[in-house]
Amino acid sequence: MAILTQAGAVGPQLHRLLRDRIVRGDLSPGTRISETELAAAYEVSRQPVREAFIKLAEEGLLAVRPQRGTFILRISIPAVLTARFIREAVEADIVRHVAEVADDAAIAALDAQLDAQRALDPDASAEDFMLLDEEFHRTLTVLAGQGAVGDHLEELKTQMNRVRHISARQFARERLIAQHAAVVDAIRARDPQAAETGMRLHLRGILDDLPEIVRAMPDFFEGAEALD
Repeated sequence: MAILTQAGAVGPQLHRLLRDRIVRGDLSPGTRISETELAAAYEVSRQPVREAFIKLAEEGLLAVRPQRGTFILRISIPAVLTARFIREAVEADIVRHVAEVADDAAIAALDAQLDAQRALDPDASAEDFMLLDEEFHRTLTVLAGQGAVGDHLEELKTQMNRVRHISARQFARERLIAQHAAVVDAIRARDPQAAETGMRLHLRGILDDLPEIVRAMPDFFEGAEALD
């Protein structure tokens, strides 16, 4: 379990830690969590735990149910689909621009990230690969001169990231790396249309994976009728 640091307010730290555990799936949808137990586990008072619970509820990650307890909410399929749609629209435009402006140094930086993805130990955790994946996509926004876009997308795609962590544990990383490589090759060729097409294909992959994931873990999701 991650340890709270001495620097900074406890409440925001605890919020980030619990949010990360929910997104990674360490705290599964439907799990009942307790203020008292978490306060004891992190060696804090119940007040910062309560503050973290309020923020997580506002983010649609947990629900406080009177007389029943506090529960991790199931993953909202409509929210996942909305986030994916917006992310595709934004990142398709991002890579078009990168293909138009990237210099040799930028392409070398992207190649180095691909090398790191390929070199990752096959037994490494899904979280390790997700960090490299996030770095790749954030680098593209920076190369396009739109680094702040990554922050806005991060706020939007919480539910989508919960699915991506499940997908990264169940499906071959090689497919995702090959898709990243196709985008970089298009940028190298200074081909904006191919870069856009590659990114759209990459970000639509979750549409293929999602029905299978929902069938395997129906209790983790709500709003599955949106897939019909």
